[in-house]
Parts: sequence; C-alpha cells; structure tokens
Amino acid sequence: MNPETALPLPPILKHLTSENLLLMVAAVVAARVLAAGIKVGFSRLAKNLPPRWRIVILAWMPIARLLVVLATTAFIVSLLIVPSWQNVVGLIAGAGLVLSFALKDYGSCLLAGLATIFERAYQPGDWIEIGGAYGEVRSVGLRSVRLVTLDDTEVIVPHSAIWASAVYNATSGNHTVLCVAEFFLHPDHDGLLVQERLREIAVTSPLWLAESPVIVIVEEQPWGTKYRLKAYVRDSREQKKFTTDLTLRSKAVFRELGIKAAQAAVAVGR
Repeated sequence: MNPETALPLPPILKHLTSENLLLMVAAVVAARVLAAGIKVGFSRLAKNLPPRWRIVILAWMPIARLLVVLATTAFIVSLLIVPSWQNVVGLIAGAGLVLSFALKDYGSCLLAGLATIFERAYQPGDWIEIGGAYGEVRSVGLRSVRLVTLDDTEVIVPHSAIWASAVYNATSGNHTVLCVAEFFLHPDHDGLLVQERLREIAVTSPLWLAESPVIVIVEEQPWGTKYRLKAYVRDSREQKKFTTDLTLRSKAVFRELGIKAAQAAVAVGR
C-alpha cells in the first residue's frame, strides 16, 4: 500500500516503532522478574523474622507487587498513546467498558482485588474463611487469593467471592489466633474444679501466648456438660498443635479426677 494512501492513526495513538516494541517486551519481562523477586524476597525475610514482624512484612508484599504492575502498565501506555489528560481519561473509560462487557467476571475479580488490597480485608499471614475454605493467606494477587489449609492443601479463591459471601478473618494482621478446645463430660462432677484445671492446662502449655486471656465457657446440656476452653496460641501456624496439646492433657486430667465423658446425645421429648 502506498504510504500516502495509508489510513492515518487515530490522534490518541503513537506510531509504534521496533524500538518501542522492544521496550514494551523488556518492561513486561522485567516486571515479571521483579514481581517474582518481591514474592521470594519478602517470603524469605518473613520466614526469618519473629511472628510479629512476619505479618507486617507479608502485608506489604501485595502492595509492592501492585506498584510494579501499575508502573509497568503506565510505562507501556506512555509508549502507545499521546500523553494528554483527554487521552488518558478516554483510555480508562474504554478499558472500563471492555472489562464490564467482554471480561465481566475477570474485571469483577480485578476490582475486588484492588478493594481488598487497599482496604486490607485480608493480607498474607492472615487466617481467613472464604467460600467455605479456611486457611492461611499465602499470597494476594490482583485476581485471586491463595490459601493453604490446615491439611496443607492450596486453595485459590477469586476475589469476586467477597461480593457474594462473608469473609471471616481470625487474625486481622496479628500473629496469634484464638483457639477453642471442646470437651463433653458427664454431668456428675465438680464444675469449679474442672474450670480451674482447664485454665491451668492452658497457661502451662508451651504454645500459649503469655499474658493473654484464658476463658472457660460452660453449658449444661440434657446429655451432659459442655466445656469450651478458649486461649490464644503464640503463633497462628501452631493452632492445631495447640488444640491437640490442650485436648490430650485435659483428657489425662479428667482420667486422673475420675470424670467420665458424656454419653451420646439423645432426643429429648417435648
């Protein structure tokens, strides 16, 4: 085609040269390498720090990766369009229309991801339940959050799940979590003694967070007495070890005191 008869580019676009194309490819590769380096670096740094600082370091990881994505996007856009306020507004509006119609679900995940990062509904290191999955947040991306459950199973949940379901955050940026051990005992026993011994079991556990409260909740049921021992573990990753320690040591105490377990619940007539 004769260059004189070629269709002119829209005024918003620049002429794409081979140099600009190479710069865009290099920017994308550099961004991926930098994002991966941030993930590895932050994870290693957090692993070698005390639990209290681990949560703080991990909380900044998604923000740092988001800044890399935004900077790379801005650089690529500057190579494609003529920089002006009207062009930028038009590009954002056009991208919004594309996301809302052609990529509605993906766009919903991206918007929810941005809201999650800025509002900090959950962050790396938190223990959350979302979409029926409970686990530790390992990474927060723009589209989804990666959880690792207590059974060491990775679950990838799209951020758009927050529009339709509640998010239960057990830690909210803290390094500890409240653990609950339940016991069902025969009603014929000294309740005050059991309450005292359960408190002792919690505060003498090596996994207990020192100076944190220990609460024993008691409920009388038709089939027996239900106890709920609530205490904070020193590190949220040790919550299963803590509840196991509380359960086994409590069973030994009940056997020592001659307290039997409650019988199976039976239906109670009206």
